[in-house]
Amino acid sequence: MIVAGFGFTSRATVDSLLEALNATGHAGPPDRIATASDKAATPVFRAFAARSGAPVAAIDAERIEAIQTETRSRISHGARGTGSVAEAAALAAAGPGAVLLTARSISHDRMATCAIAKGADT
Repeated sequence: MIVAGFGFTSRATVDSLLEALNATGHAGPPDRIATASDKAATPVFRAFAARSGAPVAAIDAERIEAIQTETRSRISHGARGTGSVAEAAALAAAGPGAVLLTARSISHDRMATCAIAKGADT
């Protein structure tokens, strides 16, 4: 299973999320998209999910905080207790044994990040 994990600000747009996904360089659509549970309910993420057609995994705060990430954003760590919400969400949604295929990439407007993880079952 391929999961695209996202972190984003309240000012992000659907285009921000799409740019972050494209910036990863990963070819093909993800099997699932993931983000923090409170962010998964936002209108922008719901619109992005509808456009992508991928199921959404809403990851709770405790799981996000528990995951060690490749990259470290001071802002993300201060707000969410993790180095990268995108990386943590992707790894959590991909399941035990998941690995990052791409560390977080940032949209041009710097409002969204995306990381790609591969689950152990694929």
